Amino acid sequence: MSSTLHVQWIVTSLIAPRPWLTCGRCGGIKPFQSSGKARLNANGKRLDAWLIYKCSDCENTWNRPLFERRNVRDIDPLLLEALQANDHRRIEVFAFDIDGLRRSAGRIEEFGEARVAKQVLTGDPASFDGIRIDLRVPLPCCLRLDRLLAAELGVSRTKIHDLHDAGVLKLSPKGERTLRRPVREGMFFELDASSVGEQVLAQAVTGSATG
Repeated sequence: MSSTLHVQWIVTSLIAPRPWLTCGRCGGIKPFQSSGKARLNANGKRLDAWLIYKCSDCENTWNRPLFERRNVRDIDPLLLEALQANDHRRIEVFAFDIDGLRRSAGRIEEFGEARVAKQVLTGDPASFDGIRIDLRVPLPCCLRLDRLLAAELGVSRTKIHDLHDAGVLKLSPKGERTLRRPVREGMFFELDASSVGEQVLAQAVTGSATG
């Protein structure tokens, strides 16, 4: 009777994207990074909110608009409370929002560094025929799937593509292009345990090599 080991990988981006902007103090185009702090300004019943960025060289600041002239009653109270308290988790969501950042900056530097935490959801790690691995990606990440798999399974990217072509590695969404795309929430893949080495199987279940 066949059995499947169900594992979850939580892929957490480590470095937020950085806009490259003209720094009025340095006099040139410089990378700016999130300070982790928000700024609020009230004008009657309307509110503006910005995420504060700092120049990597001189710490000159740039305010990235989060919302402008928003009626206070239309703002989620939990969001407003988080911005007022500079809640780390909520601010981090804004800092990693690459699409939102693109609306305010033309040139953006992205980073593929990530931390991967692995845990068995169901099945017996000592006896299985196949592995299904679900990806949780709580923050946007530009790391390509083939790079993630190569690092975390301890093989080359060429080997990853060979396993896919041979049907040993099955992807969702399907297709070769999926391997070349950034990892996203909801992706999963399956491995035929009989067709890969014990080291690859061990890496799939425990350990982390990405960084």
